Amino acid sequence: MSGKSNMSKRYTAEFKRDAIALVRSSPHRNVTEIARELGVSPEGLRGWVKQDRTDRGEGPAGALTSDEREELRRIRRELAEVKFPPDPGQRVLTLRG
Repeated sequence: MSGKSNMSKRYTAEFKRDAIALVRSSPHRNVTEIARELGVSPEGLRGWVKQDRTDRGEGPAGALTSDEREELRRIRRELAEVKFPPDPGQRVLTLRG
């Protein structure tokens, strides 16, 4: 059995910002090396850097910024509440139509 936990760690926005700044200011070092030094997964750090590039307008065409992703999550939550209210008594049955 592996010693790793199935639960993902949560990092503060400040930690992520600092990690991204370190990657951006260290072009001679690779992301894996920096991730190892910080104790984060290389894939996670690459994702943060990629999202930062998108947020700066340097990402691929059609990529969603962090603000757009948050808005999409909010809209999906609202839609789910409209479709399936938490209280079953509030649900509206759709009749043949």
